[in-house]
Amino acid sequence: MADTAAIAPADAAPILPVLAEGRDDRALHRRIMLGIAVILAVAPFVLYPVFLMKVLCFGLFALAFNLLLGYGGLLSFGHAAYFGMASYVCAYSAKVWGLSPEVAILAGTATAAVFGLVFGALAIRRQGIYFSMITLALAQMAYFFSLQAKFTGGEDGIQAVPRGALFGVVSLSDDRALYGLVAVVFLAGLMLIYRIIHSPFGQVLKAIRDNEPRAISLGYRVNQYKLAVFVLSATLAGLAGATKAIVFQLASLTDVHW
Repeated sequence: MADTAAIAPADAAPILPVLAEGRDDRALHRRIMLGIAVILAVAPFVLYPVFLMKVLCFGLFALAFNLLLGYGGLLSFGHAAYFGMASYVCAYSAKVWGLSPEVAILAGTATAAVFGLVFGALAIRRQGIYFSMITLALAQMAYFFSLQAKFTGGEDGIQAVPRGALFGVVSLSDDRALYGLVAVVFLAGLMLIYRIIHSPFGQVLKAIRDNEPRAISLGYRVNQYKLAVFVLSATLAGLAGATKAIVFQLASLTDVHW
């Protein structure tokens, strides 16, 4: 027993990597963030703003997906469901209800969070390929719902979505003004993900990804962590989808297709 007690702490140490980062690491990360911000500020004067906005929207979607797969170790085949449903709700809110763009984006993001909570609660009951196939099945349900529901416009989608004015002041009809909003959304999403993965929560996620049985043995409620990261990932994917609907003034079946 004494030998076991002596071995256990060293054996369990890798389950939670040290949280403290050196000053050099933090300084490097700040420089990288600053560099990204500078590139985003200069980019619309060099490249076509609409193309850049498309890249940023799908870049945010990729970051959201990587949060789930890269740090949570969960492979979802149905992440387009949150991207697409947020796009539909944002477009409908802006066009039919006349909501301002920022409120419409928040409505779409909230919708993705709700879908993520419901779908995630069902999917995390299984592991591996079974988890992935459940996410795909649920996403296909969302796709066929979008195809048949009246408010989505079916195969035509929701077209001519008004961009409106940000906070009722800044008109987003100008591509460069809208680019500023998209760039801010992207940076906010990037910094949020950075904060998540460098927090105690993020360290537990890595531990679960690397060795789930050991994380359970240390007393972590694994399913709660999985559900939390699933909802966070779905929410950020929804933020990307809602922003994309404003950029292209369109929400279609392409957005929700797997």
